[in-house]
Amino acid sequence: MMKIGLLSDTHSVLDKSIFDYCKDVDEIWHAGDVGDPDIIHQLADFKPLVGVYGNIDTIEVQEHFPEFQRFEREGVSILMTHIAGKPGKYSKPLLKELKENGAPQLFICGHSHILLVKFDARFKMLWVNPGACGNHGFHQKKTIIRFDLLKGEIKNMEIIELASRGKSS
Repeated sequence: MMKIGLLSDTHSVLDKSIFDYCKDVDEIWHAGDVGDPDIIHQLADFKPLVGVYGNIDTIEVQEHFPEFQRFEREGVSILMTHIAGKPGKYSKPLLKELKENGAPQLFICGHSHILLVKFDARFKMLWVNPGACGNHGFHQKKTIIRFDLLKGEIKNMEIIELASRGKSS
């Protein structure tokens, strides 16, 4: 079994409570808009880190992370990118990726700052956007998600509210 901490849209602000909430995870996944590249180093020094770059990220972040990240953990196929649209109204790059390379069991994205966990019937994948955990944007609450992967299944998904935008936990 693997425990995953999922976050997105830090926009150069890393809420320190993330370290408490993710102390027992095996990996942290970041779905883009990192902002300050130092966040990559802080997270990677804490736990193994997988991520993608977002639309605000500089070349320095893009040197660490790709636009699309495909990987497998515990028998679960995963695809992560930052800008995806929404289930049923996909961004053109995502739709192209899904048609050319197939759909994963678990799809992760960011960008919208809107927390969303929904089964996408068209591609038979679980669509997960953890919302935003930085201070930039219109979201009112900073959120992350924790879940487990076990023998091809996604289990024990929990949404964690950190603090109101602009405040630290």
